[in-house]
Parts: sequence; structure tokens; C-alpha cells
Amino acid sequence: MYVVTVEFTVHAQHVEAFRARMLENARASLAQEAGCRQFDVCVDPAAPAVVFLYEVYADRAAFDAHLAAPHYLAFAAAVAPWVAAKAVRTYERME
Repeated sequence: MYVVTVEFTVHAQHVEAFRARMLENARASLAQEAGCRQFDVCVDPAAPAVVFLYEVYADRAAFDAHLAAPHYLAFAAAVAPWVAAKAVRTYERME
């Protein structure tokens, strides 16, 4: 399994809109992408501008397909100006 974590820091005035778009993206990923096995959207109540993702894909090819999916591309374009920082890390899950 291919695991991706992402931490977004969102400009304060866009937090609610970002969260809504992120949840739409997560739901679409799970519903439309055969290789997307898990897509958790997490928030810290003490740091509302930080959104953490934990995503699991069948393999790297499934993640690459996610990055090319129309729903992801629309999401990424919409939220880009709302994001102050983004950190992505990838892992291979030990089975």
C-alpha cells in the first residue's frame, strides 16, 4: 500500500470553504477511484487553519491516477489561493 500524508495551512478567511471542498474531494476520491482505499480528513480544534490528510492507495500508480483525476484537478485549482503552506510525505505501508 502507498500512504500519503498532507498537511495544509489555510489562510484564516478560507478555512470553512477549504474544509468543505476538501471533504468533497475526499468523498469523490473514495467513490470514483478504484485504487483509493482510505482518505481521512483530520483537523485540530486548537489549530483550525491546519488540515491533515491520511490517504491510502493500492500503489503509486493509483496515487498518480488520483493526481490526474478531474475532481482532484478542480479541487486543487480552486483551493490553491487559499493555501498558505502545504507539506506532502509519502510512505510504503509494511504489511
